[in-house]
Amino acid sequence: MKRIFSLTILVILFCASASAQQALWGGAQITSPEVNSDKTVTFRFQAPDAKEVKLTGDWMPSEGWVPGSELMIKDDKGVWSFTTKPLESDLYGYAFLVDGLRSTDPNNPFLIRDVASVTNVFIVGGGKGDLYSVNDVLHGSVIRRWYDSPSLKKQRRITIYTPPGYESSTDNYPVLYLLHGAGGDEEAWINLGRLSQIMDNLIAQGKAKPMIVVLPNGNVSQSAAPGEGLRGFYKPQFMVPNTMDGNYEASFPDIMKFVESNYRVKTDNANRAIAGLSMGGFHSLHISRYYPNTFDYVGLFSAAILPNQDVSHEVYNDIDGSLEKQMENGYKLYWIGMGKTDFLYKSGEEYRSKLDNMGMKYNYVETDGGHTWTNWRVYLSQFAPMLFK
Repeated sequence: MKRIFSLTILVILFCASASAQQALWGGAQITSPEVNSDKTVTFRFQAPDAKEVKLTGDWMPSEGWVPGSELMIKDDKGVWSFTTKPLESDLYGYAFLVDGLRSTDPNNPFLIRDVASVTNVFIVGGGKGDLYSVNDVLHGSVIRRWYDSPSLKKQRRITIYTPPGYESSTDNYPVLYLLHGAGGDEEAWINLGRLSQIMDNLIAQGKAKPMIVVLPNGNVSQSAAPGEGLRGFYKPQFMVPNTMDGNYEASFPDIMKFVESNYRVKTDNANRAIAGLSMGGFHSLHISRYYPNTFDYVGLFSAAILPNQDVSHEVYNDIDGSLEKQMENGYKLYWIGMGKTDFLYKSGEEYRSKLDNMGMKYNYVETDGGHTWTNWRVYLSQFAPMLFK
């Protein structure tokens, strides 16, 4: 009798514990998203009292600046679901719209921040999505450091990727300075761009040379990414003060000096590259021509081109003359990528026409889609294998 009583207590305690854990983790266990064998993806969201739930994802045709959406269907348990058509291999972001209110997926803990928006992500494998995945290869290291910027009179945070074997080697490595866009920071290429996964996989496949990749913060008013610097926690903004006013370009040698003093790197032009997306492409364009004998490799990913008319800084003086000087000094690769529906397409077209008229050689890649990380990850995977050959 005593044994039966003890077993009964154990069962009650187990059920209570299971119930508590279920409540702790948000109710019934639901799998979402579920990538199916045919590359369709099923999403589920429990909201028995909701009148309408929609799924929005970056693979859907856009409605202006935002992706489209699809209605989900509710079952008798209050779980809403939707299954996509087969998706191409890639990394995707999505969210739910619950009675018009945007919500992340409580059953998917994998999120990334883009400016002030937090989005769930998943990967469909079997293609370029594999390049963005952690595979059974040797891995590099990602470290956050602080460096002194005398030009900006502050300490600033920087992210640096070192290739597999860097710590145990005595070799010197080439360097790619990879710059983020507006609203980004030193975390953007790691979290949104899958930089470390892409580089690990390209190096393992023998497609890219081992290199150090430097990921600075291009917002000179910040010491670090929101939540990581002196200001503490605050809502990130798309554009912050002094972001495209010439001070970042002028202060860039502070970053190079830190890298070349603290890492085993090759310090000649042939072993330096600079590239960036959108605002980072703008910065790469102007840094590379303002210091026209510094980088043999330049990459402009969906780049903004000209400064605002109300900006006055010596960095932006005589743009044509400094481009001529850059061309005369020589370089090995000037690479431009742009999406067909990018809002910067026309300004990019005008810039290429300027280069054509000057006789300045460049490689141009045009892709489907617009101003998106889907394109920028592809551009990096195409650009990096061309470096330091």
